[in-house]
Amino acid sequence: MKKYNFLIEETLERLVTIEAEDKESAEVIIEEMYRNSEIVLTADDFSGHFIKYEGEE
Repeated sequence: MKKYNFLIEETLERLVTIEAEDKESAEVIIEEMYRNSEIVLTADDFSGHFIKYEGEE
């Protein structure tokens, strides 16, 4: 029996509102929060998937 390879990619997304003086400050805050695991995306944040055929073995 042949083997077939598929790449499965799932997308998680969440809208987060940040209060800040300006956009650049908000970006620093959100990056820091994400890096410090204050924001952790879970299965509840699932927004879609993509499956791509990668060939045979």
